[in-house]
Amino acid sequence: MMWFTGIAAAVLTLLWIAYAIPFWSPPWRHEDIYDIPAGEQYQKDRDTMTALIREMDAIPYEEVYITSYDGTRLFGRYYHVKNGAPIQIQLHGWRGTAIRDFCGGNKLAREMGLNTLVADQRAHGKSGGSTITFGIKERQDCLCWARYAAARFPGVPITLAGVSMGAATVLMAAGLDLPEAVVGILADSPYSSPAEIIKKVCRDDHVPPAVLFPFIAAGARLFGRFDIHETTALAEIRKAKVPVLIIHGEDDRFVPCDMSRALYGACPAPKLLYTFPGAGHGISYIADRDRYEQAVRAFMALL
Repeated sequence: MMWFTGIAAAVLTLLWIAYAIPFWSPPWRHEDIYDIPAGEQYQKDRDTMTALIREMDAIPYEEVYITSYDGTRLFGRYYHVKNGAPIQIQLHGWRGTAIRDFCGGNKLAREMGLNTLVADQRAHGKSGGSTITFGIKERQDCLCWARYAAARFPGVPITLAGVSMGAATVLMAAGLDLPEAVVGILADSPYSSPAEIIKKVCRDDHVPPAVLFPFIAAGARLFGRFDIHETTALAEIRKAKVPVLIIHGEDDRFVPCDMSRALYGACPAPKLLYTFPGAGHGISYIADRDRYEQAVRAFMALL
């Protein structure tokens, strides 16, 4: 029996590792808002990004807490520009921070006269939880934030905005019963499917997805209590009822730009797609601020 116990322990350890690498965010985490990702695409704009982060970090905000559908306590920052203005809910990316990932998008929203609610995704920042689910549970959190905003600011138009995993999250929320106040969705660098982006990263790391991904999916079920196949942004965008803007850098080396092209093609609602030559993952605003603003203003005109 000892050999059986040893094999079982080895399998459980492998499943834990397969779960922990993409999904686990330790409860003692302390994200650094000035932690710019590695790689030459980001390093060349480090000073620009740092200045934008510092600017946003200096702006006063109201701390907001809500309880999500499964009891997870979520934290957000509310930035008030003017009474009665439209509000944009902003969701950051995988293992990112709200201020870093939206240092540009939030600046543009404020310049356009929007109030913003910038949320820490579950298992990030001041929000609760320790499992990142690539949009599966986060889309329900997004719905909770939208309902909170609609109740607090009755009659005010709401847009949902996200970067990277946050972009996939808001698109995955498109198929939910969103409040009528939600009038549009902005997705910057979204992936089409949680499973597909994980498999893509496996290939980038020279690990055959056919070998590793079954362990990742099983680890998600066993330790994270969720099904990575539950839904996809590609499936949910087909249910979109409000205008959608998709933005993507053409030199994105993390989430392929073709994923956004597929999402755009599947969307039945009024839609816009802007791709940015030479831009890396989530930094199209940095690459071309004027054109990024043009894209967002064209989107707002649809609402």
